[in-house]
Amino acid sequence: MPFSHLPTLLAEALSARGYEAPTPVQAAVIQPEAEGRDVIVSAQTGSGKTVAFGLAIAPQLLTEDGLLPPPRAPLALAIAPTRELALQVSRELEWLYGKAGARISTCVGGMDASRERRSLAHGTHIVVGTPGRLRDHIERGALDLSNLKAVILDEADEMLDMGFREDLELILDASPSERRTLLFSATMPKSIVALAKRYQKDALRISTVGEDRGHGDIEYQAVTVAPADIENAVVNLLRLHEAETAMLFCATRDNVRHLHAGLIERGFAAVALSGEHSQNERNAAMQALRDKRARVCVATDVAARGIDLPSLSLVVHVELPRDAETMQHRSGRTGRAGKKGTAILIVPYQRKRRVEMMLRGARIAVEWMNAPTVDDIRKADKSRLMTMLMEDVEVDEDDRALAAQLLEKKTPDDIAAALVRSYRARMPAPEEMIEASGSAPREAGKEHHREGFDDIVWFRMDIGRRQNADPRWILPLICRRGHITKNEVGAIRIAANETMFQVPSGIAGKFMAAVKRTAGEEAEGGVQFEQVQGGPVEAERSPRRANGPAPVRHQPRPTLRPGGPNKRPQR
Repeated sequence: MPFSHLPTLLAEALSARGYEAPTPVQAAVIQPEAEGRDVIVSAQTGSGKTVAFGLAIAPQLLTEDGLLPPPRAPLALAIAPTRELALQVSRELEWLYGKAGARISTCVGGMDASRERRSLAHGTHIVVGTPGRLRDHIERGALDLSNLKAVILDEADEMLDMGFREDLELILDASPSERRTLLFSATMPKSIVALAKRYQKDALRISTVGEDRGHGDIEYQAVTVAPADIENAVVNLLRLHEAETAMLFCATRDNVRHLHAGLIERGFAAVALSGEHSQNERNAAMQALRDKRARVCVATDVAARGIDLPSLSLVVHVELPRDAETMQHRSGRTGRAGKKGTAILIVPYQRKRRVEMMLRGARIAVEWMNAPTVDDIRKADKSRLMTMLMEDVEVDEDDRALAAQLLEKKTPDDIAAALVRSYRARMPAPEEMIEASGSAPREAGKEHHREGFDDIVWFRMDIGRRQNADPRWILPLICRRGHITKNEVGAIRIAANETMFQVPSGIAGKFMAAVKRTAGEEAEGGVQFEQVQGGPVEAERSPRRANGPAPVRHQPRPTLRPGGPNKRPQR
């Protein structure tokens, strides 16, 4: 469906921006059935909903000749949860209504309030703002809503989650009762339904979730890792994909700070966005991403609202989203405007079943895979380097002269090797993953000789397959509690209710002493350690604790935040 039936000036603005046909949400809100009515719209990020509500309110704003009347009290009010989203909405409406002569005022926290009041006093057609700042202007008498024809609540679910219910109710109560109310939300919890019931009349329900073109080009992947390997997995995923721009989602500002610091230390050009950053810091971070000085953004869900980065091709859920809708909303930052995007969930082993159920319930097709290894990344680097070097480049005479001098002093092989080394030196080093360390469990009945494990001592833990035991989280636990490295742990045998593992005899005493010393410090689930005589076969024949020191218990196993195995959870 083309835009030909729209007001001429709006159609021209859309054509100038490269729009040929409306997205599903845009088509839904401008259909005859929706004209003049209150609407509740479920649409994901990247679906074109800002343009959608701009088109939907055109009948309330434009005169018969397709222009706007002289600016006085605002005709439309758009409310957004964050400064970034409000500014983005304002920019979209400016180009959409620019030819119609629109005057748009933006009222957001962190900006000059007196300047905003002057803008409102001079007259405006559309006001875009955040709930708190809009309420402040209303209470001071600077924002007159008496002439309001339409109110748009963008990201309404997020505004309620952020505690803006009271502000929204005050704003809506101060608006004319005959106004039109358009409610846009990625999710539809009970709180949104209650808000709609109170402030809307005979609202038309529109849902384009799953239909939006903006989500059709996202490939979902899930990577299973040990909790202690989460940060290493992030590093390797960034190195494998080498995305032009990548966004990493964490649950808290503390985790954003921790992961951002770890990436900077490794040499990634990264910025952070969370509630602890000032508006100037956020603006600087966004500018760094836009001009390519930074390629990675670590953010919380709330801080990432309103971010629009055309070059974003990779989204990594470092910490799992609370539900499938949140995951889709995060992921919708990529795969926009027909471009391909990849969204990757990092899933700790013990939470894989829960994630599978969430994805199945949401009917999201996902590819499960292991975290990239060092070999995977080197292979990808080799392919990228070959592609880069095979491209035609412009060189001047100085370049050729220097190349000739190099060939006189070095062989072509030496020069090529130096070029490869130089390329790799610019890239952050990939991380060794636990699964690839050689300490993974051996196949039943098969022994593999490892240097230094001719003389070993067996230890036993009182958890097994029935307790969801997995060597990829057991191994970090052994290392942390016993103050040894993963290379000092031999074979691991997991039975139904217990797990046995090898430690070289030379460090067995030191290991057990460390386990006793650190008892009670580790939040790791009711686990007992004890030394046993012989191997698994002999241990099965002997009663528990027949030999060796008494077992040492630990506290429940934590859900680790991104970071190394030595990071203890905050209490």
